[in-house]
Amino acid sequence: MTEQSANGAGTVSFGERLANSQAFADLFRDGMALVEETAAYLDGPGRTESKKLERSAALAYATESMRLTTRLMQIASWLLLHRAVKEGEMSLAEANKEKAKVKLATGDIGDESSIKLLPESLRNLIARSTRLQGAVRRLDATIHAPVNPMRGKFANPVERQLGLLKAAFEQDGA
Repeated sequence: MTEQSANGAGTVSFGERLANSQAFADLFRDGMALVEETAAYLDGPGRTESKKLERSAALAYATESMRLTTRLMQIASWLLLHRAVKEGEMSLAEANKEKAKVKLATGDIGDESSIKLLPESLRNLIARSTRLQGAVRRLDATIHAPVNPMRGKFANPVERQLGLLKAAFEQDGA
């Protein structure tokens, strides 16, 4: 849905406005901070903790740390892509094409018994990254919600906004 600008000269995309919102700025800050925190953990205390693990726990650690870094790199890619929209470096339509390369689908998380073998710090990072991924997925669905060009002038203008709100607040099954 587009909204008429104050002077009526043009339209503003809801998705572009959302990409410029404080909600996006907060998500960007939190996401990039989590990427840095995870990298510091895996290169420092995590490396030390992993060396103390038994064989099965060490395998779970290697697997889950790989999944964690992959998840965070995909999230960081999405965030950087949409920051480019915010800063006017690309249009939302261009970002929509590029985001096809970013996989935000919920990935596999190891079985509960394997996760329990991991150090608490790593389990915490995994949980935080999956919550962040859920928030990014909801924002992505909202920003890139399809617009029905067939809607007439007299369609309910609140209908799409309600759908976007529902998408933003729906809980993932994960």
